[in-house]
Amino acid sequence: MTKRRSRGDGGLYWDKSRQRWIASVTIGYTPAEKRIVRRGSGVTKTEAKDKLKEILRDHEDGLAIAPHGYTVAEAVEDWLAYGLTGRSANTIEKYGYLCRGHIIPDLGARKLRELSASDVDRWQLDKATILSTSTVRRLHECLDRAVNRAMARDKVKRNVVELCGVPKGQEGRPSKSLTLEQAKALLDAAEDSPLYAYVVISLLTGVRTEEIRPLTWDHVDLDGQPDADPPVPPSVQVWRSVRDGGDTKTKKSRRTLALPLRGANALRQHHKAQGEAQEQAGKKWQATGIVFSSSVGTALDAANVRRMFRRVVKAAGLDPADWTPRELRHSFVSLLSAGGVSLEDIAELCGHAGTRVTEAVYRHQLRPVLLNGATAMDRIFDT
Repeated sequence: MTKRRSRGDGGLYWDKSRQRWIASVTIGYTPAEKRIVRRGSGVTKTEAKDKLKEILRDHEDGLAIAPHGYTVAEAVEDWLAYGLTGRSANTIEKYGYLCRGHIIPDLGARKLRELSASDVDRWQLDKATILSTSTVRRLHECLDRAVNRAMARDKVKRNVVELCGVPKGQEGRPSKSLTLEQAKALLDAAEDSPLYAYVVISLLTGVRTEEIRPLTWDHVDLDGQPDADPPVPPSVQVWRSVRDGGDTKTKKSRRTLALPLRGANALRQHHKAQGEAQEQAGKKWQATGIVFSSSVGTALDAANVRRMFRRVVKAAGLDPADWTPRELRHSFVSLLSAGGVSLEDIAELCGHAGTRVTEAVYRHQLRPVLLNGATAMDRIFDT
């Protein structure tokens, strides 16, 4: 006679339709007093019993509601849907692109409870052969957060992603700067482009791309105060960016920059052209106050700027694939450094809190020759 299982140990029976042994156990009740039942199956009675033991162990470990078939893809999609509350739409879109492009296709089918540290290591090493280190690190963070969320909701016992380091990926695209001749050619080529003032301001003031796109006319002073003592030149107030919340990258980045003569003239010309575009657009025009806007007054996104910038680069006789708008800022640093401007002044103009960031990020653009020693020796030896 078969020994009856004790209360709470679950049940074991043969399912003719599935031709498998089924193990089931009641692990609790819902707020509506409905039983919560978990089941496991196996071809043999022993296999089914092992599945039942696993379910009971999970119950004892506090994983009572963990579904056995919960996959990595489900955990990632759950994190994308509910774990990014408060993030901007742009940030959520970027995370979704990374997860659905790299995590879900490679690891998504894996049951989350069966995901091992070795699986994550192999996956990251494979990604490191084609992606930059920063992208591999971002993928690691996405997977780590998704599994942490699943663990907090009793979907898995532990987060194996935390046990894995991030391998070094491919070298990112090196930043570079325009020579003086290339910069002049670019400015000349941009004169016939609607992006002319954008290029001039970026190159001649070093404003970041995310700072110049949300710039409004309220933050532009094209007149200055020439009669003041000392005179106040035309200027732009760099107080906003396209980052989350509209804040600049750092507090130091919030700055007011004097406009070079060419920059002020370019903005006056741009303001006039924008007024003509507004008249042409009529009721379609949106009064956003944005300086660098579309034909109907809306803000330009990064893709708009890159597309127009490539045309200018090509017209200047340069390879469009070699240059991006952010390198106008690097060129600004390079040209100032070559012109003898001190590192401290360059750091202040760039909105850096100190010279350390300027040296670390723009080290290739800074003039490497130290002149003080040679100048002193020339004076000493009277040569």
